[in-house]
Amino acid sequence: MNNYERLSGIQEGLRKGRFNMKQVVEHYLKRIDKLAYLNAFVEVFSQEALQQAEEIDAQYRQGNPKILSGAVIGIKDVLCYKNHKVSAASKMLETFSAVYTATAVQHLIDAGAIIIGRLNCDEFAMGSSNENSAYGPVHNALDTKRVSGGSSGGSAVAVQAGMCLASLGSDTGGSIRLPASFCGVIGLKPGYGSVSRYGLLAYASSFDQIGIFCRQIDDCAKILRVISGPDENDSTTIKKKIAEIPDFTIKKKYRFGLIDNCMNAKDLDPEIKSRIEHICSTLKKSGHQVDNIHMPYLDSMVPAYYILTTAEASSNLARYDGVHFGYRSDKAKNMDEVYKLSRTEGFGDEVKRRIMLGTFVLSAGYYDAYYKKAQQVRRLISDKTKALFSQYDFLIGPVASGTAFTMGEKTDDPIAMYLTDIFTVHANLAGIPGISLPLGKHSNGMPFGLQLMSAAYQEDKLLLCAAGLMQQFQIKITVE
Repeated sequence: MNNYERLSGIQEGLRKGRFNMKQVVEHYLKRIDKLAYLNAFVEVFSQEALQQAEEIDAQYRQGNPKILSGAVIGIKDVLCYKNHKVSAASKMLETFSAVYTATAVQHLIDAGAIIIGRLNCDEFAMGSSNENSAYGPVHNALDTKRVSGGSSGGSAVAVQAGMCLASLGSDTGGSIRLPASFCGVIGLKPGYGSVSRYGLLAYASSFDQIGIFCRQIDDCAKILRVISGPDENDSTTIKKKIAEIPDFTIKKKYRFGLIDNCMNAKDLDPEIKSRIEHICSTLKKSGHQVDNIHMPYLDSMVPAYYILTTAEASSNLARYDGVHFGYRSDKAKNMDEVYKLSRTEGFGDEVKRRIMLGTFVLSAGYYDAYYKKAQQVRRLISDKTKALFSQYDFLIGPVASGTAFTMGEKTDDPIAMYLTDIFTVHANLAGIPGISLPLGKHSNGMPFGLQLMSAAYQEDKLLLCAAGLMQQFQIKITVE
């Protein structure tokens, strides 16, 4: 077996003795080494992974493997793993090691998964292209001149290029779904509170969510079930685990709301629009209900999102000051310079831009005009979204207006970069689950995703529908 693309296939091979876990890990390590130029990993836990492989082999010999025994998973460099470095791809934390393990990561380990390394990302998860990392950009494996998408670009490319079975990322406004679309893999952002954020380095606490990249819906469902559920260390988690999905066969007809003002957006690529329309037409012919719906406030979503998230970022990142946490400038001659120089030298340009914007919108004289108003818009979006889900099972539309763009294309235009998130921030503002499914391939050879969103805490229902769409419409993307 040369391709380990599905957990059930790996587990069957291990049970039947066709190969052992050490061979699986060695396969991934070779891929990581061969494709190092993609810059997906910032650190690989090679020896640990090989040692853990021996434990997995012992489990299979004894006939007691765990639910994820056989899974090799990478984690975004914003997730804590005790006694391992976690830097948020920033010079600010280049020497910092975690003193505890994130709840989601611990759940993976307890379920038998092997953590193979930490994955590159935009600094402090701030970016849409993974060009803001202190370790350099992540390259799209299908075209290295193009971006991977951000901020979880390394997590997407690692799965895209077969360097691990699955990976964890984080999604604040599209940071899982956008790179999943650009790289042609599945990217799931669970609803807010479904997965504990304990051990996730915060960007914007009321938006952040840990999610999953993989190639198969059943793997996504299994991993989500493992990492979801209540956590006493995160009071925002809901008090139940995601329901198990024993059968991925679609047995009912769904009601889809196709968001017409997304589909009619002036910048939406005609090929992406045509593909989504074809999928919706086919669903209609199959007996599903598909209605064009209007989502008000679309033009207000990106401004509201960036006002609120930068405000939260300015607070969350205040701790990285050269005194409490993080890089300390050796040029500082007094305490005032320690703060100023450490933050100036330790943070990259995009992080500093967002901190300053957040500080501005929270400042006296501007709080009511910006922050308070954005919170009111967020409530309107949330209320309208709930109303739509009283009529429809799912909302459907594009993930992004185009395919992966070229490196440097938008780095000098922050507004153009921010608008990359125009279709994805909705799910974060409303706190609902969203998934990017690799259902399209452009004439330029690059993949693109379809976005499916469900009501809050309906991830099991979302994954069941996603499985049906994948079975019917998936486009196969291969990286040599």
